[in-house]
Amino acid sequence: MIRAIIIDDERLARVELRRLLTVHDEIEIIGEAANITEALQVIENLQPDLIFLDIQMPGGSGFDLLAQLDLAPEVIFTTAFDTYALKAFEVNALDYLQKPIEPPRLDAALARALQRFEKPTNARLASQLATPQAKSGNDKIFIKDGERCWFVTLTDIMLFESEGNYARVYFGTGLQTQRPLMLRSLNQLEERLNPSQFFRANRRQIINLQFIDLVAPTDSGGLTIALKNQLRIELSRRRATQFKELSTL
Repeated sequence: MIRAIIIDDERLARVELRRLLTVHDEIEIIGEAANITEALQVIENLQPDLIFLDIQMPGGSGFDLLAQLDLAPEVIFTTAFDTYALKAFEVNALDYLQKPIEPPRLDAALARALQRFEKPTNARLASQLATPQAKSGNDKIFIKDGERCWFVTLTDIMLFESEGNYARVYFGTGLQTQRPLMLRSLNQLEERLNPSQFFRANRRQIINLQFIDLVAPTDSGGLTIALKNQLRIELSRRRATQFKELSTL
């Protein structure tokens, strides 16, 4: 059973989507929201697997909502404006449904949802059992930097780097490496990341241990860590000691 919520500022649109979903026993609608403020509260309280998300709403877009979430559920966008289709797929949403929603298109979107949820059964179970401080690597964050948006799986992020109240997020490989900014401090991020996977290297950087390519000692007793994208991270003597202790666990 996929636990879902509907987020749309139009009451009739929410009613119609509920009606269309009554024939789909695999979907359980556990809540609704009419704006971003309500949606943030409902998502925090109910922790849905899937959200049906309107893009244009008073007070901000569906993309603005996703950017405020620590971890993003799966998303099926719903909107009356087809100009948003390309952006919706750029952020790797499950699907994009244009209003008025046709039953065959909804069927196809839900088929994709079922495929997505059936594949990582063990990973999803681990995620459900994890504490907020130790989330599953299959969890995703949503990043909105200007007009560009991304869904990024935590395991694909190699580095978080502080820039004031923002964090620059490094993911991708080679010439395709992305480095968008998100409105989160490193302290906020560190509270949500799995400490067995991410390490606070210094005041400005958190590294993904899976992306370490080389570790070398420094003359001062610290360490230099080279990541697979050739970025070099400096660890003080104290952080180096913590890193070595972590490496022996």
